[in-house]
Amino acid sequence: MAKMEDIVSLCKRRGFIYPGSDVYGGMAGTWDFGPMGVALKRKIMDAWWNYWVESREDIYGVDAAIIMNPRTWVASGHTATFSDPLVECGACHGRFRADKIADGITESVTTEEFKALNVKCPTCGKIEWGDIRQFNMMFSTHVGPVDDDSSIAYLRPETAQGIFTNYKNVVDSIYPDLPFGLAQQGKAFRNEISPRDFILRDRECSQMEIEYFVAPDAWEENFEKLLDQNHKFLTDVMGLKSENIHDIEVGEKDRAHYSKRTVDIMFDYPNGQEELMGLAYRTDFDLQNIQRESGKNMEYIVKGSTERFVPHVIEPSIGVERLILAVLSNAYRQEENRIVLALPEELAPYRFCVSPLLKNKPELVEKAREVYDTLRKKYQNVAWDDSGNIGKRYLKQDEIGTPKCVVIDFDTLEDGTVTVRDRDTTEQIRVKPEEL
Repeated sequence: MAKMEDIVSLCKRRGFIYPGSDVYGGMAGTWDFGPMGVALKRKIMDAWWNYWVESREDIYGVDAAIIMNPRTWVASGHTATFSDPLVECGACHGRFRADKIADGITESVTTEEFKALNVKCPTCGKIEWGDIRQFNMMFSTHVGPVDDDSSIAYLRPETAQGIFTNYKNVVDSIYPDLPFGLAQQGKAFRNEISPRDFILRDRECSQMEIEYFVAPDAWEENFEKLLDQNHKFLTDVMGLKSENIHDIEVGEKDRAHYSKRTVDIMFDYPNGQEELMGLAYRTDFDLQNIQRESGKNMEYIVKGSTERFVPHVIEPSIGVERLILAVLSNAYRQEENRIVLALPEELAPYRFCVSPLLKNKPELVEKAREVYDTLRKKYQNVAWDDSGNIGKRYLKQDEIGTPKCVVIDFDTLEDGTVTVRDRDTTEQIRVKPEEL
């Protein structure tokens, strides 16, 4: 298994991920995606969308606003409960999540329980803790020209509520058969007390969520189906090794306030086992809250009958950055003389890299450009590289994750064949360009 520092180094060196605002010294909990990272991120998000929305008849897409009516977060419970246990060191005044610096405790830990553990401050090593208090993680802002309490709004801490607030719009406009799902991809913002572990826990992230609406008595069978389908997505589409994926049944004490059953799908990251995604049975909690807060009827009328009820909801939710880190960790391989990012071909930033053997030979460059242009028309994601010697180009493309390097040499001018080098095996064969 790769070390986290190896992944971080590769990501910056090869243009996948940079520290946010790096030129100004950075900003904790923020990360910027470079050319390779954007390509990987888009491919992962497109693969998820294709798997869940475009290839199915029962899930539809929405794209809701980031800033929503503040009543949204009152109804959802976020205003009252979306918090972490914050504790401050009296010596150095460092602030930490209590449940993350002490083993064996949960988010509901009390001040007395925490202090009884005699936990040392991670920064200064002293034991001078203040009381634990709950810290709400929503970023607040002001909407409109007047900066007062009446203009307070929030950056959404999750994409789910944008789906729930559009449930009635979708039912009224397209009236899908039950069960059906609504899917959304987008930014979410959480004012984490102590962002850490690279892109595992940050303050700005992208989420991919589905709210799957079912009849109240059909939630269990649909829960199991969605759990199985999520595993297939992770292994068959993302290429993650099944032995690194683990299901954890979350106990009642640790479940979110809206959930009656939650399974956390964990992954073996370089820093240990962490949550990759979650599957939660939210009952009718959200729609009932919206119905009460808005006064609008959230019932679904079963087609061809008089049966009506507020649907229950099952939610698969995954953070894009966590999935990206899982894909990178799964693909990273360090060999004796090279580092290889063995990404699935469909996720690699480039499918091919085309090079002339020597860049100072016009006839090789011209032929290489012909091959490059042909492949670009077919695949789009094709790289051109004529920097350094051919060996250095191979090593660079191995780290980027390019499956095949295509080299135009002097034999190409004679018989029309090109050299194709395989990233994973380093084996080379000669083929006609049209056979690529």
